[in-house]
Amino acid sequence: AQAASDTAADLTAKLPELNIGLVHGRMKAQEKQHIMAQFKAGELDLLVATTVIEVGVDVPNSSLMVIENPERLGLAQLHQLRGRVGRGNIASHCVLLYKSPLSKTAQKRLGVLRESNDGFVIAQRDLEIRGPGELLGTKQTGIAEFKVADLVRDQYMIPQIQKLARYIHQNYPDNAKAIIDRWLANRENYSNA
Repeated sequence: AQAASDTAADLTAKLPELNIGLVHGRMKAQEKQHIMAQFKAGELDLLVATTVIEVGVDVPNSSLMVIENPERLGLAQLHQLRGRVGRGNIASHCVLLYKSPLSKTAQKRLGVLRESNDGFVIAQRDLEIRGPGELLGTKQTGIAEFKVADLVRDQYMIPQIQKLARYIHQNYPDNAKAIIDRWLANRENYSNA
């Protein structure tokens, strides 16, 4: 909220002829709704916002979005944000502002947005780049510690594996517990879930 407030103040000082609004998550809902209504009605020329505008905002006359530090956001979130512009019949653009140098991973991730507007393609590439994280744990991103399987490459096998896992769990509970204990580093008791 502070960075957005600073940006709005800076832009207001540099562009005094424009009516500039500000929306962030720490504002009361009624205040946010009022500012969004002003923007939608064309009473504001420019809106500075945090990611609070990611969902549920429909301003068809909005034609330009500038996202600062996009490397800090997930691809799904960036895709949602850029979807806030271009809803009307005016050509629209989404500009991603970042400071060099970007890591190789950040370059790949932002490249995905440059190459595709398809949310499913973006989600698939995000999974490939960031990794699935832990299926049974708290780590949301990163390469899984599987020794053989690759969730992206082998996803077609998941229904068969689930069926086999249920069979083992129901018919051989001691074996199921031994398998879980062998493969899970954090040793949670998932066999009794």
